Amino acid sequence: MSNARAQLMTQDLDRTRVRAEFLARAGYPDALLEALPADASSRRYFRLAGAGLLLMDSPPASEPIGPYVQVAGYLQSLGLSAPALRAVDEDAGLALIEDFGHGTYTRLLAAGVEEWALYRLAVDALALLHNAAPIDTPAFSPYDAARLGDEYALFIDWYVPLLIGEEQARVLREPFMQVFAEACADVAQRRETLVLRDYHVDNLMRLDDRDGVSACGLLDFQDALVGAAAYDLMSLLEDARRDVPPTLRVALLAHYTAQRGGLDAPRFMADYQVLAAQRHAKVLGIFVRLALRDGKQGYLAHLPRVLDLFICALEGPALEPLRDFLDRHVAGWRDGIPPAALVRFA
Repeated sequence: MSNARAQLMTQDLDRTRVRAEFLARAGYPDALLEALPADASSRRYFRLAGAGLLLMDSPPASEPIGPYVQVAGYLQSLGLSAPALRAVDEDAGLALIEDFGHGTYTRLLAAGVEEWALYRLAVDALALLHNAAPIDTPAFSPYDAARLGDEYALFIDWYVPLLIGEEQARVLREPFMQVFAEACADVAQRRETLVLRDYHVDNLMRLDDRDGVSACGLLDFQDALVGAAAYDLMSLLEDARRDVPPTLRVALLAHYTAQRGGLDAPRFMADYQVLAAQRHAKVLGIFVRLALRDGKQGYLAHLPRVLDLFICALEGPALEPLRDFLDRHVAGWRDGIPPAALVRFA
């Protein structure tokens, strides 16, 4: 057995022990745990059989649990449905949280539930969040130029090297970052609302025992920052994992803006398009990184969809310099990763 594998096994045993001790303190010493499917993070969830609770295991060294607690409390204070917290040990990175069940938007849509009703509910929840009083607390960090840049850098650091090679990508990195920063300069100043940052069908649930916007269960919001209101709506309507019909997208945009009295619609849509380019660049890089570094190749199936969304976003006037930069320096960037490069994922 390799040293690395032995180390991982030791870490798993340590976390198993820590989880058992936490559950015993919380009053569930004999709980049977069902591991839920893992996502792109190091965070894990376990369902406590028959208890209506989930155990969230968020390793404190990589994903501290404190932000989750803070954001959940804020969302609940607005009447939105974040899971209730039953027990928390921030030092251990563990929490017992309310189990919303199995009704994720992803499952419901796959079962044929009407798209309009589900998406409208998600948009209503966003409108309530965005109509709330501006956040006046240092607990939430800003979605500023530095954080936006750290994310779109993933495109030049992970995706572009598969197109033109690592050395040439390194040469282009600084000018690429400068051009993208100029495109994001205005939207990076927004401090309009709490941005949940992963607002899409995998992280939304329908709660049949609740009414109004509280029927929309919210998940995976611990990375929230204060920034532009357009971000989460864009994330919902330009989903990396599923196609959203253009007619539905237009109708939902109209439904959202109708609830935002006094909204500067042209500025909002300009923000929407710039943030779409930023997010899709980030996601292209993340999905490649997950495959190359972490061995999670399932995300590669979504690359063509995300690339199409990225290309569409770059049609906006504020993104013209970035589009021209890629056209000049990254040959074939619109065509996707060439087959020869995919050998690296084997």
